[in-house]
Amino acid sequence: MESSGSAQRLEVVVAGDEGSARLDRVLAARRPELSRSRLKALILAGAVHLKASAVRDPAYHVSPGDTIIIDVPEAAPAEPKGEEIALDIVFEDDDIIVINKPKGLVVHPAAGHETGTLVNALIAHCGASLSGIGGVRRPGIVHRLDKDTTGLMVVAKNDLAHASLSAQFADHGRTGAMRRGYMAFAWGVPNRHRGTVDAPIDRHPHAREKMAVRQGGREAVTHWEILDSFAGRDGKPVAALLACELETGRTHQIRVHLAHTGHPLMGDAVYGPHFKTKANQLGPEAQAALAALGRQALHAYLLVLEHPRTGELLHWEAPLPEDLLLLERTLKAAL
Repeated sequence: MESSGSAQRLEVVVAGDEGSARLDRVLAARRPELSRSRLKALILAGAVHLKASAVRDPAYHVSPGDTIIIDVPEAAPAEPKGEEIALDIVFEDDDIIVINKPKGLVVHPAAGHETGTLVNALIAHCGASLSGIGGVRRPGIVHRLDKDTTGLMVVAKNDLAHASLSAQFADHGRTGAMRRGYMAFAWGVPNRHRGTVDAPIDRHPHAREKMAVRQGGREAVTHWEILDSFAGRDGKPVAALLACELETGRTHQIRVHLAHTGHPLMGDAVYGPHFKTKANQLGPEAQAALAALGRQALHAYLLVLEHPRTGELLHWEAPLPEDLLLLERTLKAAL
């Protein structure tokens, strides 16, 4: 392999055991660091050569012993631009970066949040170590946390990692080792120690910014377990700390599912506004902590996955942030 800057010239000698004679499939088998869509784009762009001639047909049949040259251009500059934003980095290597996201940080630029996002921060932080997702020097976002949800997120730095993480998140631990765990402070206390919410989620029929449990929606499964329960000023149960694990990854899934069971997240103005009066049952310190929270009481504390390149099982845990620790302390103090 020769390289000039981050442009690369890759050489592949066809072995004949790739499982197919098609050019695109042979290259996908021999060069897993390039996604299939990326390889197809390179072929169509005339960047793949055989016997000094460009081959622009992904279905072209190659023969054992053929030498294929792939000219991979330098990754295009990222859009949006990088911004110097402080990050709490839990783990980083050439393939992935894991961060502990603070509240208030939007993950991806969108209308109303074109700058100041996690993507802007990662582009600035990672720089040249982003080898390019689909030929663009950008981080590969495979899952998101809501703006005001804190906790662990993993991001891919290249096509190989992006493909692996995407597959792991799609599987959500059904056949692999991946796990995603959340700490959730919810109103009320469920009537059993643990349970599962299996209820499809789709866009709310009237409020487009909300999700809702709806027949015909996408499958959504959340497992939960009570870690602690808290009494109000009258001594009756008023709230619980739940550990939730996702078997699917729908937008607002935990928030929607807990509200569906009658136990919405504390501080969730979207899915639990009718529980505001419940705050009157809290002690004064807990009321103050909840008012200061200003967000849903949800934290992504656990992330387990297989490293995209080595297959090593990686496990991270992030403790509750200060605002949720304060809420927990004041809820316990009311006992």
